[in-house]
Amino acid sequence: MNVKHRKSLQTVCCAVVFAYFMLLVYQTFGGVRLGVVVNEEVRSDKFHYRERSLTEDRSQTEMEVPLELTSEFATATATVKPPTTTLDDIFISVKTTKNYHRKRLPIILKTWFQLARKQTWFFTDTDDAEFQLKTNGHMINTNCSSSHSRKALCCKMSVEFDSFLNTDKRWFCHFDDDNYVNVPRLVRFLGDYNPKDEWYLGKPSIQAPLEIVKKEKKTVKKIKFWFATGGAGFCLSRALAVKMMPFASNSRFISTGERIRLPDDVTMGYIIEHLLKQPLTVVDQFHSHLEPMKFIRKDTIEDQLSFSYAKAKEEWNVVKIDGFSETEDQYRFLSLHCFLFPYFSFCPRRR
Repeated sequence: MNVKHRKSLQTVCCAVVFAYFMLLVYQTFGGVRLGVVVNEEVRSDKFHYRERSLTEDRSQTEMEVPLELTSEFATATATVKPPTTTLDDIFISVKTTKNYHRKRLPIILKTWFQLARKQTWFFTDTDDAEFQLKTNGHMINTNCSSSHSRKALCCKMSVEFDSFLNTDKRWFCHFDDDNYVNVPRLVRFLGDYNPKDEWYLGKPSIQAPLEIVKKEKKTVKKIKFWFATGGAGFCLSRALAVKMMPFASNSRFISTGERIRLPDDVTMGYIIEHLLKQPLTVVDQFHSHLEPMKFIRKDTIEDQLSFSYAKAKEEWNVVKIDGFSETEDQYRFLSLHCFLFPYFSFCPRRR
C-alpha cells in the first residue's frame, strides 16, 4: 500500500471515530435534556400525567412521553376537577313561619344546625327575639305574609335568593323547616360539582314533567318542565344563580311566580328549566314528606342528604330507626342525629 492510500484510510478512520464520539455525546446529554423539556411541558399543561424522574431509563422516557402528549384525545377528554368544597362555600336557607317557630325549630337547633351554625339562616315572617338569640342572629324577617299562599311562598324564596346573591358563597341550598340536613354529606356531595358551571340539583315530587298553559298575546302555548320540590331541598350553583338574576333577583322572582300563578319551587323550575333551558339534575338522596320515609334503609342513611316527616291520619311518616322513644322523638330527628353523630352529649352512649 502506497503512502497516498494509507493517508486516505487514516482520514476515513478518524472521521468514523469522531462521528461515533459525537453520537455518544448526543445520547448522553441530548436524551437527558429531552426528558427535562418533556416533563416541563407536562407540568405547564397541567395534565395529570405521571411525572418521570431524570434517573429513569431514557429509552423508556423517549418512547412513552411523546405518545401521551401527541394523543388526539388528551385535550378533549381531560376534565378539570371541581374546586374543593368546604362548609363555608354553602349558603343554607330554611323557610319557616311564626306558627312553626316553637313546634319545628327546636329540634333543628338541637341537631343538624349545630353542624352549620354560621352557614344556616332561617327566613320567617315575623320578629322573634327568642329564636333570634338561639340562632345567633340568623333569623331573617322577610316581611312576607305568614300564610301558605303562592305569593307568600314566592316572597320568602325571593328574599332567600337575594340574600344568597349578597354573599360570596358558591352554593345556595334551600330546605324547609321539616327537613333534617346531613351537613357533612351535603358538603361531600357538592364537592363533585363545579359551582362555576350551571347546576340545578334536587328531586321532583311528580312522576312526569309539569305541564302548564301559557298565554302569549293571542296565542295559547303548552309548556312542560321539571322542578325540584322545596320540601326535599335543592341546591343551585352560583353560576346558575347569576344567570337567573334577570328573572329572579330584586323581587323579580315574585313577579315571575305571579305571571305563571304557581308556588315558589315550581317557579324556580320554570325559570331554570323553561326560561334558561338548564335541566334539573335529579338527586335521589333528597327526601320530602311526600314520599314514604320508612323505605329508606338503615344501611343507606349515611349517604342521604335530607329527611323529612309528616303525619298522615294517625300514622307518622318518619324514618324507621331505633333510638329515643316515640314520645321523646316523634319526628325521629333525635334518633337519626345520634345514629349519624353519636358523640353529641344528649345521645345515649353505645356499649
